[in-house]
Amino acid sequence: MPAVLARVTSFVLRGIDAVACEVEADLHAAGLPKTTIVGLPDAAVRESIERVRTALRNRGYRYPRGRLTVNLAPANLRKEGPVYDLPIALSVLQADSTIAPPDDGCPRLDELLVAGELALDGRVRGVRGAISLALLARKLGRRGVVVPAVNAAEAAAVDGVRVYPAASIEELVGFLNGVHPIEPHPPVDTEAMVHATTPEVDFADVRGQEAAKRAITIAAAGGHNMLMLGPAGTGKTMMARALPGVLPPLSRDEALEVTRIYSCAGCLPPDQPLVMRRPVRMPHHTASGPAIVGGGSIPRPGEVSLAHRGVLFLDEVPEFSRSVLETLRQPLEDGTVTVARTRGTVRFPARFMLVGAMNPTARGDMSDDAASHRAMDRYVDRVSGPLVDRIDLHVEVPAVPFRELSSLQRGTDTATIRERVRMARDQQRHRQGRLVNAELPGSALDRWARLDDASRMLLEQAMTELGLSARAYDKVRRIARTIADLQRVDGIAAHHVAESIQYRLLDRRRRAAAVR
Repeated sequence: MPAVLARVTSFVLRGIDAVACEVEADLHAAGLPKTTIVGLPDAAVRESIERVRTALRNRGYRYPRGRLTVNLAPANLRKEGPVYDLPIALSVLQADSTIAPPDDGCPRLDELLVAGELALDGRVRGVRGAISLALLARKLGRRGVVVPAVNAAEAAAVDGVRVYPAASIEELVGFLNGVHPIEPHPPVDTEAMVHATTPEVDFADVRGQEAAKRAITIAAAGGHNMLMLGPAGTGKTMMARALPGVLPPLSRDEALEVTRIYSCAGCLPPDQPLVMRRPVRMPHHTASGPAIVGGGSIPRPGEVSLAHRGVLFLDEVPEFSRSVLETLRQPLEDGTVTVARTRGTVRFPARFMLVGAMNPTARGDMSDDAASHRAMDRYVDRVSGPLVDRIDLHVEVPAVPFRELSSLQRGTDTATIRERVRMARDQQRHRQGRLVNAELPGSALDRWARLDDASRMLLEQAMTELGLSARAYDKVRRIARTIADLQRVDGIAAHHVAESIQYRLLDRRRRAAAVR
């Protein structure tokens, strides 16, 4: 009896991108019964055969006798996880003629991409990266994808791809044989889902701190990084949680991009097919470097990528390991993380707003005496100058007086700030397209953040007295451009530059410490 060869197409995750993986099953009646998986599988993939064998038998299907070789191509890419259970099962059933050749009205396996984990009773369990699989199918021009039912809504967020939800192997075999139809999952209206979200924290709940709210408005309007410095219990964490509520809603493309990251990292809740809010990540200060920027033998996204298009909030910045903090320098500049391993290099998107908070001293308070100033200098020095240089706004958040805490009058609320941010972003979009002010290169600043004589003299004086770097020079101009946008004016005036310089708090403190 000649060998029978069957093929089913699945995928391999490379970072958050899906690469086509061909699952080939070669069945030969000659020789002792034996099943072999080749193609650089990990332990979970090698165990797939036992799950497939048991699931097929428990659903009443015959597991073929003879020599069965399963190849996962391309063989040079490492395959991991149980995502290949369903493609292997279908290729085995196709090789054994349990899945009949398609008629005109039946779907063809070579038109579909397939992924799913099998339970021992034949149920299909969810997998990571279903949305990346759907994007790959659209790129390859395939008819659709077969994914676990729990992943169907996630994959259906991709336009132009039919998503067939599979609840069990039996249901799927009936579908491929034209016996049991499976209706494609209806398309997901991503824009409606995103715009239906409401902020979790309202700025009106933050008592006082109007100056800090002004700084947050500027940060949100221009997409700037920010560091808040103040005693414990002044509302720094609460304002960081409220910040995403004033940012523009995720666009459809941004929502898909963030969802891809969460799906590939295994962080997408089963009842949430799409990331609808701008993410806020708040890693603990004991987090390691790979946990923050991503890594592992098979690279996975870290906190900076999970905060993509959202906010990465570092509470008590000086308590983080200095080596961990230094890993943030490259993603803050480039908006991507590059993880290099012996088997290749993977890039993860990491375009986020960094919001940090720190107490003035390790005790959490600050007194106006020489000893406290020295303690603060030592504490602030735990954060390196190059990292501070990459943070646009340094904002002081003082203790709130009792009169403001006990007042029933609410301060500036989220809706007000959001409207100001929206108008400023509209100014930027009209002038410079998709780039926000924080992303403007130097050449664009020379064009759109041109300084008059008074502004130039003021900035020159600040650079001389504070010892600002060339990077800080550009940061000041970007902030001044955002302040002008909030006032809806085209030109940058001296008072815009003056306010921008006021947000270089740590530069002033370090210069004062050097004088002391």
